[in-house]
Formats: sequence, structure tokens, C-alpha cells
Amino acid sequence: MFQGLSEKLESAFKNLKGEARINDLNIANTIKDIRRALIDADVNFKIAKEFTEKVRDKAVGQKVINAVSPGQLMVKIVQDELTELMGGEAVNFNAVGNPAVILIAGLQGSGKTTFTGKLANHLKNKLGKSPLLVAADVYRPAAIDQLGVLAGQVGVEVYSEVGNTDPVAIAKAAIAHAKANNKNVVVIDTAGRLAVDEAMMLEVAAIKAAVNPTEILFVVDSMTGQDAVNTAKAFNDRLDFTGVVLTKLDGDTRGGAALTIKYTVNKPIKFVSSGEKLDTLDIFYPDRMAQRILGMGDITSLVEKAQAQFDEVEAKKLEKKIKKNQFDFQDFLTQLQQIKKMGNIKDLMGMIPGVGKAIKDVDINDNAFVGIEAMINSMTPFERANPDALTPSRKQRIAKGAGKDLAEVNAFMKQFDQMKQMMKMMNNMPMGGRLPGMKR
Repeated sequence: MFQGLSEKLESAFKNLKGEARINDLNIANTIKDIRRALIDADVNFKIAKEFTEKVRDKAVGQKVINAVSPGQLMVKIVQDELTELMGGEAVNFNAVGNPAVILIAGLQGSGKTTFTGKLANHLKNKLGKSPLLVAADVYRPAAIDQLGVLAGQVGVEVYSEVGNTDPVAIAKAAIAHAKANNKNVVVIDTAGRLAVDEAMMLEVAAIKAAVNPTEILFVVDSMTGQDAVNTAKAFNDRLDFTGVVLTKLDGDTRGGAALTIKYTVNKPIKFVSSGEKLDTLDIFYPDRMAQRILGMGDITSLVEKAQAQFDEVEAKKLEKKIKKNQFDFQDFLTQLQQIKKMGNIKDLMGMIPGVGKAIKDVDINDNAFVGIEAMINSMTPFERANPDALTPSRKQRIAKGAGKDLAEVNAFMKQFDQMKQMMKMMNNMPMGGRLPGMKR
């Protein structure tokens, strides 16, 4: 995500290396490189020029305090300006009402229906809501079927009327159905087109007028760059939507849409989405995105993802086992499965400061743990609970059951032993391996 932009910005900051102070002379090339990096990321030239002028005005003449280099100071200024450009701070999503009505709009292929499923998952599992999804795309049977499949995965109801070609009537009937069946959020998936046209705009405007939505979310494919910004402006002129959703951020996105859509339409980005899994939907935080663009990672989001997956009671049990040096293969398998639920492995590692750059050219497959899981699943319950009981004959059987060589099984056992030794060493450290301020 934003790899090209990150690398070019990092290169631009190198112009200030070794300087004692920022001035007009030594900042000129840096500003020029930052502007070029933004334009290459598909940021409108006018916006890129305005952005870099603000950065220059803030930077010129600033004294560099001890332990802070001009390059570091410039990074901080650019970080603040990027954060402001993308909205400054996260904006609340309004899902309150009786019922709350969420209208989803966007072009065909933008990921609108997939986002509707993800939003249902977010509403149900993170906000404790009881959502009803509405299939208001009456032109594509596949869209109705897709919504049904996604709803089934989340465990929520879909309202549709086979044969009815009036999306306004369907939306109004769905709200009546929600009230009668204690559904407190109605999410309406509207029809899209391959390009902005009058028929689509009239239809979605008519639905808006009929249902008076609490939120109108415009879904945009972030891979389309500046075209996405132009499309957002066209929709906003007609719908006056309340927020933007950026999809496909895991693709080869240059970043132009994420950086400038708030500036162009003056509406906040409320969610970002990556991948097809229903739990890959995140609230958009401008400051965290700015940090990631500048290669600083996003440790806050990483911790939040971990907290969402790890059960506190189970974590305490695991801590006791580690203290007694009783960590076994079943514990290891459970932790692997929890990590996998957090999302794309490479994306997660990119949230760790300094790691994103180091692994940019490394191919990290989400199936990297499959072989390890196969080996553990080939063990008996006794073997999982007693790692030291694995005799050569048992290892041979495990290798055969997992479709692995004996050497691969031995390598995994060695790595597991090394990990246990490290856990033991940390447990013997002052405060049990904790950093100051961490709870016991």
C-alpha cells in the first residue's frame, strides 16, 4: 500500500541529510521531490503544489533542536500536512436510529456489494447491531445472489423482492420490514453503472428522498486514482453524501484518491477496505495513514487488531503456561490461528515501525503457516501436549501425515524449542519480560 509514494518521499528527505538548519537553498530540491512524488501518486498538480507550499512555509527558518535533524523535522511537518490533507481526524459513523438507514452508492465494480457485507459484519460483531441488508440493485441478479452469500457468512438477513424492478418501493418496504422485525440498521445496496450517468443518479437520488438515510456512503475503488476523485465529486454534487469508503487498498494503489478525496469533496473518509475477507474493514484514521505512508508503521492499529482477536481469559491461561515452561504445540497452533484472523500477514508486518521497508520485496504468502498447521494437526492430542515425547518414529509418522520430509519436521521442532527457550529467558527477566508500565 502506497509503496511507491513512501519510497519517493524517503528519497526526498535525504536532501537534508547533514544539514544544520532548513533554509530556502537546501529545501528547494526536497520540496521539488515531494511534489513530484505526489504527482506520480496521481495527486492533482494544483493540490500537490498547494501542499508543498504549505510544507515549505512551515519548514523554512525553523531551528533544529538537539537530537532532531532537519530531515526528521521535515518528516514531522510532512506527516502533519498529510494528516490534515486526509481529514485531520477520524469521523464517527452514525448507526443510531429506529432504524438507522445506511445508503450505499458507487460505480459498478468499486466493491460496493462486498463492502455492504463487510459493513454488516462490522455492525453486528463490533457495534452489537442487528442489521438488515437490502438488495436494491434490480438490474444484476448476480448482485442479489452475492449479497445473499455475504449475508449468510455474517449471519444476517437480506431483504429482496424477486420480480420487483422499483428500487424505491423495495427500500421503503425493507424499512417497514426492519421495524416489524426489530432490525435497528438497514443497509441499502444500490445499483451502479460502469460510468456516471443520469439514470443512475436519478435513481439513487430518488431512494435517498424516499428513505431519508442516516448515512450515505460513497464507495470508491482506490486503484482508480484521480478518476476516483472526479467520480466522487460527481456523486457528491447530486447526493451530498456523508462519507467515503476506499476499497482495494491492498492492490497496486498509488494513493492519489486517499490523499485528495477529502480535499476535493470536503467529505471524510470513514472506512478503508482491503481483501475479500469480511473482517478486513477498518475505520479510517488520517494520522495513522500518514504514518504508514512515511514508513513509520501503525502500531496502534496492530494492537487494536490483536485485542479484537485475543481473549483476555485465554491470554492469562497462556501466560501461566509460559511461566511454567509448559507452552505446547496446541498453544502454538491456537496462536497461529488467532494471528491469521487479524488479516494479511505482510500488511500486519508493515504496521511495525521499520519493518515495512525491510519486507517490501519479500513475498510473504498468507499460506506460509499451512505446513506448520499440517504438522501439528498430524500429532495426537498427547503429542501436542508433550513436545518432549516426540520420538524419531513419532516424527516419521507426523511427517508422513503432513506430507512433509522428516527434515522439515525436525527443523520445525528445533525452531519450536528455540522459541520456548526465548520465552523462558524473557520470563526470568526483571518484571517477567514486561516493559515498564505494562500490567502484570
